[in-house]
Amino acid sequence: MYSILRSIPRQLGPEQIFMLGGLFVNVGNYAYNLLLGRYLGPTQFADAALLVTLLLVLSFVAMTFQLTTAKFVVELSGESRDLFQKWMYRLSLSIGVIMGVVIMLFAAELHQLFRTESKAMFLIFGAAVPLYFAMSVNRGVHQGDCSFIQLTLTYQWEMISRLIITFLLLFIFGVKSSTGVAIGIALSMIAGVFPFKKLKRVVNQNLQTAGFQKKLVLRFLLVSSLYEGTLIICNNSDILLVKHYFESYQAGLYASLALIGRLVYYVTWMFVMLLLPKVVKARKAGEATRPLMLKYLKYIVLLCSLIVVFTFLFPTFSVNVLFGSEYVQIAPLLGWYAVATGLFAISNVFAYYFLSLDRYLPIILATIMGMIQVALIVIWHETLFEVLQMQVIAMFVLLVLQFLHFRIFSKSSD
Repeated sequence: MYSILRSIPRQLGPEQIFMLGGLFVNVGNYAYNLLLGRYLGPTQFADAALLVTLLLVLSFVAMTFQLTTAKFVVELSGESRDLFQKWMYRLSLSIGVIMGVVIMLFAAELHQLFRTESKAMFLIFGAAVPLYFAMSVNRGVHQGDCSFIQLTLTYQWEMISRLIITFLLLFIFGVKSSTGVAIGIALSMIAGVFPFKKLKRVVNQNLQTAGFQKKLVLRFLLVSSLYEGTLIICNNSDILLVKHYFESYQAGLYASLALIGRLVYYVTWMFVMLLLPKVVKARKAGEATRPLMLKYLKYIVLLCSLIVVFTFLFPTFSVNVLFGSEYVQIAPLLGWYAVATGLFAISNVFAYYFLSLDRYLPIILATIMGMIQVALIVIWHETLFEVLQMQVIAMFVLLVLQFLHFRIFSKSSD
């Protein structure tokens, strides 16, 4: 795989290779979910979609470590950087073990809460959690170094192995669907660690004299974890709440709707990954960061608009092609889900931009609106369309607040 990426014409820079690789990963992840949806049907797909949603939740939590690693890999150098990387690996593994044990201890309660087929899926998932955190620190090093080929490879190995292992278990060995999906996800985390960024030997073990300020790292880690928690709420709470409030058949239909609608977020995610290290580097060099932000914002607004228009114009066609006739009744809701996700994706650009600049008000705004979104869905959830309406309202207000903050900040810094 590495040789294939290296053979791409040299006129393509690392960023373009990352974009192409990210597109390949997104297509593969989409194919994985679409095949599961078609093979399992709405009722069984509800459990599989729950596992995929838990994986997304885990990815947001682990993204805290990836973003923190990427930021300080850029800012630190020499021995302090090497010491920082070792400390991040130890910290991420410790937290990963704690989270994994908690998931396994409460497997029976999670089984009851989400009305799943068995609790085994949670036991398997919990056992693999520490690997995902180590993988995220490794990705953060690649991201901070702008080693986009290596960064792309970690996502590709994870996606390809999950796809192959899951369908071998389901189609060839006939493993129960929820168990097979859980094992596929767990083993893919091992593959996703490669290529691994080797650690250098560090002589100086004193954090302060090495120039590594642990308090600064912990503060950024705390703030970024707050925002990633907000992303979990905004991006995944609807599926979890629908799985709780609605029957499995409707939950499976909604999961297929969410998968198609989230195309907006998947596409824009690649631009956000490029934005953070560039803003940090520009700020460190004393260069203007606003033009960088506006450049990526234009790309994301354009992509979101195209996807939203397409989902409103061709909803039935989209659902039929991707999931089949069993899911077609969800088609009228597709455009509205894309609107909610598009609003969130655009506001996400503002939040990551200010996070890169160590300005945290947008994080607080996003957290508040995320909690309001959950409260709205808990109060109003008679129909799936009502669930979508609550999301659109919350995300529209969030985008307006983020935009107003950006305007005020821009005027004050001119």
